[in-house]
Amino acid sequence: MIHFISKNKRSLYGGLAATVFAGLGAFLLGDISGYEAKSLISSSINGINMLCNTIILASATILALLLTLLGISTGSKSKIKEVHYKQVLNIAKFDTVLFIGALMLFQLFNIPLTESDNLPTSWFTYIYWSTLFFSSLLSGLMVTVILLLYHTVTNIIAIVGLTEDHYLINDEELEAQKNKSSKEEDN
Repeated sequence: MIHFISKNKRSLYGGLAATVFAGLGAFLLGDISGYEAKSLISSSINGINMLCNTIILASATILALLLTLLGISTGSKSKIKEVHYKQVLNIAKFDTVLFIGALMLFQLFNIPLTESDNLPTSWFTYIYWSTLFFSSLLSGLMVTVILLLYHTVTNIIAIVGLTEDHYLINDEELEAQKNKSSKEEDN
């Protein structure tokens, strides 16, 4: 886990910054009563549902595109190190958590909570703050997944498209490429 964090600091910091930024706006509202929370929940349901739908669609698309990325990786001329496949696996894990989290939040808001007369009004404050927390968290996770994917795609472009010497190419293959280049220069 520590190795993962050290390798992906920028992506994780980007996701954390997005979470804090998204949550900060909500916390600036200050303390609210149960009635105010109920009203705010009612007015924000459409936006939260749209956020969840967008994240569900994006994360499902990313999972499908990861299969294409794996096809490109295995079909390349270069023998790519195991680290690359672990990066793709980590993206898939984050993306799956994101997909499930967005789906669960979406399902929660399809329950007509604000229409219920049986819930005490004090509960709406907790529901409101937890909704803001989880929507901020989902936004941050989405940014993290996108940044992780960007890092992985730029690595693949460097290896496959630009045929650069890259840390993800097996050392044996790098040596073979260098030997081939030196033989061509000698001739």
